[in-house]
Amino acid sequence: MIDETLLESLEKMEKAVEHVQHEFVNVRTGRASPHLIEKLNVEYYGAPVPLQQLASFQVPEARLLVVKPHDRTAISAIEKALSAANLGVNPSNDGQVIRLAFPALTEERRKEYVKVVKNLAEEGRVVVRAVRRDARKALETAEKDKDISKDELERAEKELDKMTQDHVDIIDKAAVRKEQEVMEV
Repeated sequence: MIDETLLESLEKMEKAVEHVQHEFVNVRTGRASPHLIEKLNVEYYGAPVPLQQLASFQVPEARLLVVKPHDRTAISAIEKALSAANLGVNPSNDGQVIRLAFPALTEERRKEYVKVVKNLAEEGRVVVRAVRRDARKALETAEKDKDISKDELERAEKELDKMTQDHVDIIDKAAVRKEQEVMEV
């Protein structure tokens, strides 16, 4: 019972950490990154298709992202989707590839992105703590039902607290790294 609860909590906490790290990837820094656009849906022959299935991406320079469609007939649809995505850049195409030149971020924008990173990190910490709370309730219920002893409950709670702290630390370290990346000029 205890092992199942702890294992389930560990899996949920790891998923929360993965989600936060994935969300950090979507926060724009001063550099071009394919992660900003790869999940973007493009209207392709009447159906929404993720951009990563229609094109390949290259970053030849720090602030330049090149999108090369696998099918040249999709170039206008891709360009339209990129324009509609409101990325703060204007796509330009030469009939073969689409270039996205990312301007340098202003200090004000960087600070806004740092706030976004901090909010994402806090949401992750809240989720991890909610998982701990739910596991604790399950363990306390098992102890009331006499399925586990008081000593086993205390041992499990200590282990649960350690898991929680470890996952919160991972989120905090990732947030600090992302903040430094955003503030880097």
